[in-house]
Parts: sequence; structure tokens; C-alpha cells
Amino acid sequence: MENTTNVALQYCHITVSDWDRSLAFYRDALGLEVQNDVGEGAARWVTLGGTGQPGLQFVLSWPHAGRTEADGDALQDLLSRGVLPMIVFSTGDLDATFERVRASGAEVLQEPIERPWGPRDSAFRDPSGNMVRIQQGAVRVSA
Repeated sequence: MENTTNVALQYCHITVSDWDRSLAFYRDALGLEVQNDVGEGAARWVTLGGTGQPGLQFVLSWPHAGRTEADGDALQDLLSRGVLPMIVFSTGDLDATFERVRASGAEVLQEPIERPWGPRDSAFRDPSGNMVRIQQGAVRVSA
């Protein structure tokens, strides 16, 4: 039986507390391209994408968007403490990407290092407090 289902990731939400500062970080420092920026205030829809994965868009999402006030407040609290799941990007040139992100004023959490499991990587905080890891190289999985 042939599997005709083709499932692919289309949107990945990144919770942010400041659209404009976050947009500048993901667009200018990381080099993603703005796909949509419509509306204003709590009704704003901002998406970015990269040429390496056409069709995948990152949505800059407000903590209270589509949530109850209590849930939005809880998510805002987690965001402000920097404990939401990390976001991991890959690049062909970690050193150049690291320097561009550092020059943007982002908080450096880890300079580029070699990892025993494969990739070289580094880490930053985005303007909202999310941990953003940037890696170069493939992850090796042992059987």
C-alpha cells in the first residue's frame, strides 16, 4: 500500500514579548526573510522564513495570542524566566553567523565549541529571553 500522505512542518511558533525587537533579531542578525507582517497590537501576524527550507515559516507569537488571560500570563512568566524550549538553527558557517549575531547586541550564552556528539554550536538569548542555539555540522547518532 502506497503512503500518499506527505506531512511537513509549515509553521513553528516562537513566543516573543516584543515584536519589533524580535523581528530585528531574527531578520537582521539571523538573516531570515520577512514573509508576512500584517495587523498591529495583539492582532499582528509576523512570519519569517529562510531560503534553506522553503515553505517553513517561523511565527513570532505573542504570549496571549489565542489564549486565556491566565494561560497567556503563565506563558509570559515562562518566557521572562528564559525557560521555554530552545530554538536550534543550523548554518554552513557558524563563525560568520556567530559574529553577525554577536554584533547585533544579542546576549552570548556560549561561544562556538565542538560537541562530542557532532556539531559545533553556540548559544544566544533573543530579545525576549528565548535560548537560540546555532550549529554547524551533522549530529552523529551511534547505533
